[in-house]
Amino acid sequence: MTDFPTARWCRSRRDGAVCTRPAGHAGLHNRIGTSRMWSDLQADPPECPGSGSRAEAAAGLPDGFPHGRAVCPVCLDFVELSPGGELEQHDTFRGAAEREEAAHRAEWFNTFGWAR
Repeated sequence: MTDFPTARWCRSRRDGAVCTRPAGHAGLHNRIGTSRMWSDLQADPPECPGSGSRAEAAAGLPDGFPHGRAVCPVCLDFVELSPGGELEQHDTFRGAAEREEAAHRAEWFNTFGWAR
């Protein structure tokens, strides 16, 4: 297997649609396969609307991943919990920043499933 970093995609969203262009692109955001295009002024805020939701720590893999974090029901990111059991403030998940995190996420979802 070739060792390469995970793709860095644009994080912009509009009404839940995710921009499918590379990070730092010029021009309008768009969703490939649709006619949806939007500007930065029309984009959803980066903060996930799941922030602050009640949650419980997700089950862990044998190596401990996701290390006490919970799965956000909105963006499917693994997010730290506040002392009160709410998801900490976070940006909407748009892809793992590191290959190791991406591999752990794939293993976790294949082990425990997508239904939350």
